[in-house]
Amino acid sequence: MERISEEVLKEDSRYLALLSLRFPSIAAASTEIINLEAILNLPKGTEHFLADLHGEHEAFQHVLRNASGTIKRKVNEIFGNSLFESEKKELCTLIYYPEQKLQLIKEQVQDMDSWYSVTLNRLVKVCQNVSSKYTRSKVRKALPEEFSYIIQELLHESSTEPNKQAYINVIISTIIDTLRADDFIITMCNLIQRLTIDSLHILGDIFDRGPGPHIIMDILCGYHNFDIQWGNHDLLWMGAASGNDACIANVLRLAMRYANLSVLEDGYGINLLPLATFAMDTYADDPCTSFGPRIEDEDTHIDDKTLRLLAQMHKAVSVIQFKLEAGIIRRHPEFKMEDRLLLEHIDRDRKVFVLDGKDYEMISCYFPTVDPSDPYSLTPEEKAVVSKLHESFTRSEKLRRHIKCIFRYGCMYNVCNSNLLFHASMPLNEDGSLKDVEILGKKYRGKKLLDRVGQLVRTAYFAEKTAPEKDFAVDYMWYLWCGKDSPAFDKSKMATFERYFLADREMHREEKGAYYTLRNNEEVCDRILDEFGVKGEHRHIINGHVPVKAVQGEKPVRANGKLMVIDGGFSRAYFPETGIAGYTLVYHSRGFQLVQHEPFSSTQKAIEEGQDIKSTTQLVEMSSKRMFVRDTDKGRELMVQIEDLKKLLQAYRAGIIKERV
Repeated sequence: MERISEEVLKEDSRYLALLSLRFPSIAAASTEIINLEAILNLPKGTEHFLADLHGEHEAFQHVLRNASGTIKRKVNEIFGNSLFESEKKELCTLIYYPEQKLQLIKEQVQDMDSWYSVTLNRLVKVCQNVSSKYTRSKVRKALPEEFSYIIQELLHESSTEPNKQAYINVIISTIIDTLRADDFIITMCNLIQRLTIDSLHILGDIFDRGPGPHIIMDILCGYHNFDIQWGNHDLLWMGAASGNDACIANVLRLAMRYANLSVLEDGYGINLLPLATFAMDTYADDPCTSFGPRIEDEDTHIDDKTLRLLAQMHKAVSVIQFKLEAGIIRRHPEFKMEDRLLLEHIDRDRKVFVLDGKDYEMISCYFPTVDPSDPYSLTPEEKAVVSKLHESFTRSEKLRRHIKCIFRYGCMYNVCNSNLLFHASMPLNEDGSLKDVEILGKKYRGKKLLDRVGQLVRTAYFAEKTAPEKDFAVDYMWYLWCGKDSPAFDKSKMATFERYFLADREMHREEKGAYYTLRNNEEVCDRILDEFGVKGEHRHIINGHVPVKAVQGEKPVRANGKLMVIDGGFSRAYFPETGIAGYTLVYHSRGFQLVQHEPFSSTQKAIEEGQDIKSTTQLVEMSSKRMFVRDTDKGRELMVQIEDLKKLLQAYRAGIIKERV
């Protein structure tokens, strides 16, 4: 151990005295050094990266349960040809869905005791494999108290020794005799799932389109280790929870568009009756042709009366949205979004939209609540609807709980193990340099821009109403959703009005910011990585936001491997566009693997028929040298702790710090 001078020890004596409260003796400090040194030499834990879940809770759950095919691969490695394919398939399904699969097995198997004995032995082997890269302490912390001792005994005894195998057999037979086999199997399966994924990174857009973002949030809020990089759809819901009425209107519009009322009503207790009543009265004579919902699930059936109501509510909240957005645009000319003030360009007499002296055909020109002399003013009835919806969103306890979870585990970006994670974009100039973005009269770019944006997002939700930047921050939440220089969006416009009302498809086009093209350039990626201080021989930017059109030959890995775009289209709405159903990026001790998923049928078919997600794995970047904990960010933290403990040891031995025992 390198000798540290007494002068250095004395300089650090205050810190070392605090450290001695936790490690009060030479023995305690020495033991911790030994423990940490051992951890440094364990293989790196497996990281999973997912993006753009968009409410597809069943596919998300299954990917977590099967660890993107990792559990299936491990079962094949462990049992090889010693089991039939049907047996391995059944074992995997049991690990993914233990409670449901057990019920089916009990209906099919007569000698359950024999089945229990065989299955428990197999689960022990799988669990030994997935726990091998962790310390006993970490595994123990993941165990439920009632089975902790038994599982530890099973995991750390070798079945190759005759005496130990007899010992294991007695434990398993006793579990069966005491009628605890079901509970024990469920515990073991859940432990295998947990240990297979060490950490989970969600690169934004949990919400909108799919039917279960609230279910995904319930899962995440109880997950053992995860982080979120906020996407524009997440920020939209965060803005709604912060009381931004334009964000609330956008959330509602998207729910109507994808017929996801249950997310609002059943998931978050949002009262939609005022909007429904207003829409039925106001648009009773309007066919609302452009506002019929998109039904992505073929098994979903909605009757004509409900479809009609959804279309009316969809149009009603869209018009309200355009008016509310106009208020923000007028309050903040610095947003430079006056080109989104579109209601004033409607010529009702000729039923055309007039822009820059050119007429555009309108699909519909029925606007009973829009006053041509003051097109952006809300009617008294619209004001009443907005007020009730505002109260409903800001008082939803479950939404508040989920949003706080997103804040606690989320940020605009994350740097982890030489990877820079952010959802969408890094605003750039056409020459690839970092773009200056003005916020409250001051310009920011790169890392400072994302830091400032993250600060404003937290101000919008947490600051007192009288805080200096509160009102601006709440308005800025809407800008982050659809603003030209928003790092979570970065497009010329969000062509909502045009898609609903204008026949000319050229008007629907949204021009992407420079980043989306320039990120294919390795030099540009290196410049961004340098900006965020990302080190390492193999460093990467990992994004979501823009679906990779695999069906058209687009590749998720770009810029000579420096950039990975992992939005493969979890949302059913993107299946025709991407040709696949999502990517999962897996980073284990031997390198990166990108897993491409086919559409997930259903949880029911996965349980009853053993249907797994069909996934194709491609090697992105494999290393000849296995990565250990010492090669990670966590490892570097542990090495600093070891150095501090070594200082404490010397301080004890030099008498500078007194032992406390």
